[in-house]
Amino acid sequence: MTTLTRRRLLGGIGAVAGVAGLTGLGLPARAAASKVNVGALRLVSHAPSFIAQERGYFAEAGLDVEFSFFQAAQPMAVAIASGDVGFGATAITGGLISLAQKGVAKVIGGALREEKGIPGQVILASNAAYEAGLTRPEALAGHSYGVTTAGSSFHYMGSRVARAAGVNPEELRFRPLQKVGAVIGALKSGQVDAWSIVPNIADGLVQAGAAKQIGLIADYIPDYQVTTLMCSAANAADEREKTAAFIAAFARGAADFNAALVDRSAGDADEIVAMIHKYVYEDDAPEVAARKIAAGAMRLSPGCALDMGSVEDQLDWFRAEGLVKDAVTTEMLVDPSYVDAA
Repeated sequence: MTTLTRRRLLGGIGAVAGVAGLTGLGLPARAAASKVNVGALRLVSHAPSFIAQERGYFAEAGLDVEFSFFQAAQPMAVAIASGDVGFGATAITGGLISLAQKGVAKVIGGALREEKGIPGQVILASNAAYEAGLTRPEALAGHSYGVTTAGSSFHYMGSRVARAAGVNPEELRFRPLQKVGAVIGALKSGQVDAWSIVPNIADGLVQAGAAKQIGLIADYIPDYQVTTLMCSAANAADEREKTAAFIAAFARGAADFNAALVDRSAGDADEIVAMIHKYVYEDDAPEVAARKIAAGAMRLSPGCALDMGSVEDQLDWFRAEGLVKDAVTTEMLVDPSYVDAA
């Protein structure tokens, strides 16, 4: 496991707070708030940023945050790499790895992750494929699998699930459909046989009778680091105090989310849900949004820990598939000054 560094940052900055000290301790003192544009998607997995904003954790860290919302992870990653957006959370994709290889983007921590025993992403089959025998991932051979694009996290998951289920991934037909909505439509109509997606979307499809659950990602890709924190390479190198402050505030938001909605060890679940509802499912009635948000409650990496084993496995897969250059290394992708191997 890889965790947040407690090393002293450049320029005499105090040590970044570890997870035990993220509730108000160890955050860098700042004379004036620094404006930061944070990229986000209107998804439950981006809740730590929303909680950090609503509970004032960003402000306490000296950050004046505004959100820029995106429809997909790839354009957000491009905006972060270019400096138009300061920080964000995104899956490791071929696009992100290529940006890192060009020296313009860096992974600086972990966000969403799979953990066995905690509801996570669901493997689905279309009704037609299920009736034809696709009742478990071990039967995926010869079937189609929906992805947004080649080199997306959906592509990685489908390939790794097949391999873990004893199926040659070459026996799967990956169908790139560009948008999540298009994959949903194709699954409902039987144009694709299988897909994997976050639990709130999966539960909605299953409850509506539009698809069947045939497995869980956590059972086939243990400890999968689904999303990571990232920033431009320039921010990682030259804005170290700001970067450390963002990570610490995000980690406080993640800790609140885990306690309220994953471990249910805190008594403020309703308050946390109301905060998230300002940004996610905002057009739904509160009671409807609350059900959807609770259904999407996956584990967020405590302390923004980054599972380097998962990162390396993903990078190995992208290289093996020819989706990124063989010369790309983990050191190009991850800034080790923000994470340490334990």
